Amino acid sequence: MGTLTSALGRTLPVLPVVAVIALLGLPVAPGGEGGATVADAVSGLVVLCCAVRLVRGRRRPLSRTAAVVIGLPVIGIAVAAAGAAGPGAGITGLARYLQVFVLVPAAVLLLVRDRRDFRLLAWSFVGLALWQGAIGVHQFVTGTGASYQGEDIRAVGTFGASDIMGMATVVAFGLVCAVGLALGSGAARQRTVAVVCSLVLLLPLALSFSRGAWIATAAACGAQLVLAGLRRAVKVGAVVAAAVVILVGGFGVGSAMLQERISSITQVTDAPDQSVTDRYTMWAAAVDMWREHPLTGVGLKGFPDHRDGHASLALSSGSDTGGAGAAFRKQPLLSPHNMYLLVLSEQGLIGLLALAGSWLALLACALRGLVRVRLTPSDSESPSGVGTASGLDCALVACGLLGWQLIDFMYADIGGPSTVLTAVCFGLVGWWALMDRASSAPGSPSRSVAAPGSLEEALAR
Repeated sequence: MGTLTSALGRTLPVLPVVAVIALLGLPVAPGGEGGATVADAVSGLVVLCCAVRLVRGRRRPLSRTAAVVIGLPVIGIAVAAAGAAGPGAGITGLARYLQVFVLVPAAVLLLVRDRRDFRLLAWSFVGLALWQGAIGVHQFVTGTGASYQGEDIRAVGTFGASDIMGMATVVAFGLVCAVGLALGSGAARQRTVAVVCSLVLLLPLALSFSRGAWIATAAACGAQLVLAGLRRAVKVGAVVAAAVVILVGGFGVGSAMLQERISSITQVTDAPDQSVTDRYTMWAAAVDMWREHPLTGVGLKGFPDHRDGHASLALSSGSDTGGAGAAFRKQPLLSPHNMYLLVLSEQGLIGLLALAGSWLALLACALRGLVRVRLTPSDSESPSGVGTASGLDCALVACGLLGWQLIDFMYADIGGPSTVLTAVCFGLVGWWALMDRASSAPGSPSRSVAAPGSLEEALAR
């Protein structure tokens, strides 16, 4: 009992972040899309809790580098909020961008104290992915999913037909985390369980029929394999290929539709379907908006208002959605489905350089940390199975998550209940990229990115 109490007390600061992840497993009410969710509300409480702890600690929580990298997006967001069409759009847009790219990532970065906390959150991602994936597979088998080619078979989990990317994003995050944990130098049991989870998650990801998620996941996991070592990459690649052959070729799991969907990836320029045509049209509209307002853009939440004035007649009235408990409806196309172009059109060059600059800085620091742990000899594993001091699994998870997100942003943008998970991802990546790595090995005091002892003292009060 004492051991359980001690373990609970040690993980108490990071448990609110675990709660945010867990709450994304709750069903989304039909017709309630687009608004704040329970997970969004709890993420606000996480930020508040972190702020209270830091104020009580009376210490500077972040180093100068961390403060600049995390706070850099504020510049473009604030300028674009001032240029919004109305105060309502400016305030809501400002709150959303700050939540996703600044406040929640900073709170997660500060609440994660060591690699054990990091691994706890990574396994929480895997657990959520398994839950949503199981629901998605059930939807495909029973024909209760979202509508796809006239059949209600698209796996969308609890997110519903209005957010068809929600389950794909969650499962992809879980798969990337599982691959990173499997390739790390932690306990053998951890690696075995992670391998099994990663193979299991391949099926719901395939049944999401999300081309963007497939591309981003394949690229991120491929990068993780290469970063972990070429010899291991060949072995794991062979196992994954065998699993795909068994699932699709042997059991015929959605083989015809999957083959058609995969082949459509190479036909986006020769014979694009209407969804691809709409996406190209909105991309062109976003670029046209930027040309009219190159520095500051059209303002936060301004893309829908300016879309019709810049889009060609090839743009349809909306995408057809239905199934998974929701009636058929036309869902309006209110964003370009490309985060970079959305930022460029609404925030201009100032906003894009600030936001993308922050992401590139995180990527550079995360890769530098990975190289450092690859060059550090691994200590023997602890009896508790926490893992080695090198933290290769944490490095691979962080680099994989950030790589996935940066690639997926070419085909998607923020929006929907799963967006808060993106904020948690940036926080995890920020902790790995900006922390004091020498202080986070198992058994050593954890200082994260603060001055020596400051964050630990703040969290303990």
